[in-house]
Amino acid sequence: MQNSLVWFRNDLRVSDNHSLANALDSDKVLAVYFFDPRHYEQGSYGFKKTEKFRARFLLETVAELKQNLQELNITLLTYHAKPESILPGLVREYEISRIHLQKEWTSEEAKVLQGARKLLGTNVSFVETFDQFLFHPEDIPYTSFQNIPEVFTQFRKRCEKHVSVRPLVPSPQPQPKDNLIDNPTEIPSLAELGLDTFETHPNAAFPFHGGENEALKRLDHYFWQTKKLAFYKKTRNGLLGKDYSSKFSPWLANGSISARKIYWEVKKFEKEVKKNQDTYWLIFELIWRDYFKYVSLKHGNEIFKIGGILKKEYDWGADEKLKNAWISGTTQESFVNANMKEIKETGWMSNRGRQNVASYWAKHLEQDWRIGAAYFESMLLDYDVHSNWGNWMYNSDVGNDPRDRKFNIQRQAEMYDPSAKYQNLWLQPTLF
Repeated sequence: MQNSLVWFRNDLRVSDNHSLANALDSDKVLAVYFFDPRHYEQGSYGFKKTEKFRARFLLETVAELKQNLQELNITLLTYHAKPESILPGLVREYEISRIHLQKEWTSEEAKVLQGARKLLGTNVSFVETFDQFLFHPEDIPYTSFQNIPEVFTQFRKRCEKHVSVRPLVPSPQPQPKDNLIDNPTEIPSLAELGLDTFETHPNAAFPFHGGENEALKRLDHYFWQTKKLAFYKKTRNGLLGKDYSSKFSPWLANGSISARKIYWEVKKFEKEVKKNQDTYWLIFELIWRDYFKYVSLKHGNEIFKIGGILKKEYDWGADEKLKNAWISGTTQESFVNANMKEIKETGWMSNRGRQNVASYWAKHLEQDWRIGAAYFESMLLDYDVHSNWGNWMYNSDVGNDPRDRKFNIQRQAEMYDPSAKYQNLWLQPTLF
């Protein structure tokens, strides 16, 4: 008899999920998700690793995952505990012989898995699957991750020429009803995670809920109901409203939807509605997302070091007054201030805003870019370790950008917020 456990991490969906699909050939299938207390503690730069915005989005996501698995007659156990403290007991109680999980490689995730492996010994086999990519690591035209180029365009053009995106995993079929078990576990509350409850801000550009079903609703809305995809590139640098960009990134970040699912839906849209530069540009952004994952596969912990992957030496500062002004939105640049107030109140910031506030922090104020990256890690709904730290290196001249560039903040504001509508929205006094 072979029983499998699906250990969900950043792959919180039932569709197009290789770990789940691979587990379904077992006699019994069980699933687990851990709200690891370490993810809600204060990090080395003074911020909680996960603040209330992403935490609530995650709680909603796991609740939806639990329901979707229930419909497949699979029980999701949830624990507010370290995985390595719970897994040995689960393996014994449910006679687990295989643990299926998405492969992660950054240091914290690798350390947790290493600890679990050590405790479980040879009693259980771990089946890891790369499942967060558009271009699968086995398919890219490089013999080693060390051969990944340091310039995105080279990577993109070669992959576009030589790699086909894999098809979606067939939809999972329900298991026998006796596969379900009594579930004594509960999903924790924000308070139990040490975080404040809150109401969504009325001006939030991302007012959506977490979960796979919600991600698919957004996909349907953006592609098929409004056909906004046909204008994606023209609007993606917007600042106001729900539809200036796709807003898929929070669901992509925790794996509520796969990059492959979005890609194949774009291809369907191009066939049935319209194919243009806008539709391609969404795929272009998915390739950027892939690229930062490959950068971290190549460089490992270098992406977290002050010199970045270029190992550049700058005289970085760590001024507390400058940090507080940047975070509170009281710098000398109103465009920076508006964006920083938005992330503080909503956990969201536009792509254009992120580039500007990062450039201002690292290139204008010349402060340690890792402080900014850690603040984004704490606050952002769509925090993804690879994209966040990769983009911060990129904007701080220690990453994958051959240019030494510094944003002209006022010029950027004139280009992207010419009537100051966005700045006025976030800088005006509010009673909320």
